[in-house]
Amino acid sequence: MGKKILVQRKGRGTSQFRAAGHKRRGPVKYRKISPEEKNDIIIGEVIELMHEPGRGAPLAVVKFEDGLQKLILPSEAMSIGDKLEYGAKAEIRQGNVLPLSQIPPRTPVFNIERSPGDGGKLVRTSGGSAIVGTHREDVVQVDLPSGEIRVLLKECRATVGIVAGSGRTKMPFVKAGTRHHQRKAKGKRSIRVRGVAMNAVSHPFGGGAHQSPGKASTTSRDAPPGRKIGLIAASRTGPKKGRRRRRVIRTDLSSKK
Repeated sequence: MGKKILVQRKGRGTSQFRAAGHKRRGPVKYRKISPEEKNDIIIGEVIELMHEPGRGAPLAVVKFEDGLQKLILPSEAMSIGDKLEYGAKAEIRQGNVLPLSQIPPRTPVFNIERSPGDGGKLVRTSGGSAIVGTHREDVVQVDLPSGEIRVLLKECRATVGIVAGSGRTKMPFVKAGTRHHQRKAKGKRSIRVRGVAMNAVSHPFGGGAHQSPGKASTTSRDAPPGRKIGLIAASRTGPKKGRRRRRVIRTDLSSKK
């Protein structure tokens, strides 16, 4: 008789596979769009920089003119005491937040909203940045780091610059324990045993005279947890041939109707 494989154990949602939510500083979003920001600018000051476990980029606490304090993703070289501008008439300067319609092409941006007012969803990892592309009548194209081209409404906001902490991925972990704690903060395991190296009772790819899956490694999206391993709902398999095509995705344009 077999036993539960790792995918099934993860699906139970126990604390072993869950990220520690009590370590979070709070939601990291833009402030709600106010009349002052919509027509002019509102100024905030960075009063603190901090680290949040499980997040690669640092966080900044910004206090605005009206007394509101928010957690934001800082840009490179941001320091305590810096002034930030939010609004349609803000200067095109690193750290300022503007609608995409007011940001010129070829400008690096991050923390981009998918729909106006959602607080920022795209490009939030340390050292990440997207490039503003072509402006059209009601939408703006944005080139994401993954190679995708997103078509977003011109009212969506973004921060000018690059997310702070770009050197993080260049630093080696040195010790396995450091890697373990970094992954555990995100609710992930640092060491994974290959399925082909397991016994037949422990994994669908296990067993056999030599290490090979013995069956197709692509799996249906609707497969049961005991079989949902390998390449899940893979759109393609095998080596890539020719130049990679870039996908264009139109996001949240239905709200214009």
